[in-house]
Amino acid sequence: MIIELKASAIVGEVENAGINRSPSAYLFNPADERARYSGDVDTEMTLLKFVDGRTGKSVGAFSWFATHGTSMSRDNKLISGDNKGAAARFFEDWFTSTTKLIPNTSVTLNGRLIQKAKTINATGGTSCGRTTSQRFKVRKNDNSRFVGAFCQSNVGDVTPNVLGAFCNDTGLPCDFNHSSCHGDNQLCLGRGPGYWRYPDEILSTKIIGERQFLKAVDLFKDATEELTGKVDYRHTYLNFTDIQVELDGNVVKTCPAALGPGFAAGTTDGPGFPGFQQGDMEVRGKLRALVMESLMRYVLCLQISEKWRRIRDGLKKPSEYQEDCQLPKPILIDTGEIFKPYAWAPAILPIQILRLGKLVILSVPGEFTTMAGRRLREAVKETLVSNGNGEFDDDTHIVIAGLTNTYSQYVATFEEYKQQRYEASSTLYGPHTLSAYIQEFKKLAEAMAKGENLIKGPPPPDLSSVLESFLSDPTGDSPPPGKKFGDVKQDITIPKSGSFQKGERPSATFWSANPRYDLLTEGTFAVVEMLQGERWVPAYDDDDFSLYFKWNVETDTNNFYGLATIEWEVPEDADSGVYRLRHFGSSRKTEKSPTQYFTGASSAFSVS
Repeated sequence: MIIELKASAIVGEVENAGINRSPSAYLFNPADERARYSGDVDTEMTLLKFVDGRTGKSVGAFSWFATHGTSMSRDNKLISGDNKGAAARFFEDWFTSTTKLIPNTSVTLNGRLIQKAKTINATGGTSCGRTTSQRFKVRKNDNSRFVGAFCQSNVGDVTPNVLGAFCNDTGLPCDFNHSSCHGDNQLCLGRGPGYWRYPDEILSTKIIGERQFLKAVDLFKDATEELTGKVDYRHTYLNFTDIQVELDGNVVKTCPAALGPGFAAGTTDGPGFPGFQQGDMEVRGKLRALVMESLMRYVLCLQISEKWRRIRDGLKKPSEYQEDCQLPKPILIDTGEIFKPYAWAPAILPIQILRLGKLVILSVPGEFTTMAGRRLREAVKETLVSNGNGEFDDDTHIVIAGLTNTYSQYVATFEEYKQQRYEASSTLYGPHTLSAYIQEFKKLAEAMAKGENLIKGPPPPDLSSVLESFLSDPTGDSPPPGKKFGDVKQDITIPKSGSFQKGERPSATFWSANPRYDLLTEGTFAVVEMLQGERWVPAYDDDDFSLYFKWNVETDTNNFYGLATIEWEVPEDADSGVYRLRHFGSSRKTEKSPTQYFTGASSAFSVS
């Protein structure tokens, strides 16, 4: 279905949702350039609001703001949209206001709630259909729902862990230049705003998501001026391993992709390999050996070791040309010159400009640092204004859409590249990568301003036929003798008060099969049901921030039976009433058996 859309764009500032995680590298940028900005991160959010032109009904909003989706730590094992996903969920729920239920008025007293809950036992596992769980979704996908998207921008050096980075052993701030503690990168970790309350990362994710969501709501309410003017775009592919760049009267070049030791060090959002530090300016034999040792662990531990052996054998010493081209980066892994079993890094990259009237969106296939993004925006705007014959002016707003169309890691400025922190060490195509982007985006901008077309460039290779997976499919599951999938193994543990309070966590564990047999797309693995009269109504599902679904294997027997645990952190705005937890899943008896579907619910409990 095609509908006429009207759009409005608006800009505002988001407070305390990101800080610079490589501030020492930022200081390498010229002082006069830094003086033009109030800080070392961009705090600007751009929101684009969409309205159905026929009905006047708002149908969605996209917002761009630079902060990494790393509020959840590397130790997290739960699927999460991180702070961007949290902001989207909060925004869509705010707009639709569909998550609140009518309070259960048939049992209003706490004592009566408790007594009612005591009469309702677990259902036991039962068979169901492939799409049954879709009917239990709180938010039905009927193609009419509002879409709130929280997009990325020049996020390269911006962390949501806004309290700063500290040493785990001493509690003192990490080394400023290397983000390490006594030379150990493993001890230096960023702290999110939820650090002082357990669980740190989940609360931090919620807080940073809320800060973006609340600003988006403000902008959404104020976005009333309709965008007018042309809708246009320019797009091309480029071989980024060999671009000649005219720079200050000289010609320089980009390089085949390569990663330095600062990449292996990781960041304060998640340390990498032990023995590395950000800013390492040499590749010692010990460090290269650590990378090899890590790969060999997989070779020794995995049954599919032949695949890993091919990868190991693909590692090579960089060519002399490559080492000179990438200076001052010392090359740890020469990804641009390794082609077994296929290219380790992209060579052909897409760049794109989209235009909606005075709003211009730069689609970049990587993570630009704060200053790199500023330079790109400024260069494109100047090109549009100077070539647009009055069509573009100071009111033209440029926004960077980061990590779009493909992924090619980071883009640091030429000056930041000198320190070789994580972002610079992950700038694949050498010290002039940013200059190449600016040059090529200016060509797109000039073509757009003059109404000219561009050569599409060489298409990227299609690797779909040669990609290899190192994750084997599940081979079949069965419940313990006398049990069915969906049966409760551990039912709700009722508190001494007889009723759960806001903030507490009722949980239940079910016998369950590997969830990878069917990801239940458009459905849900977990539901919190609320009793409405004599009918159970879905109140929360696994789209909700308060509901947790965890699958593991019981290891205290020799039979390895699967278990699914559902936990619900009762929200502060949850209605008093009678609830239960329901699980959906799928299974196969053998790898080639047909997929069967099941469900089961816990006994009831009360919330007061």
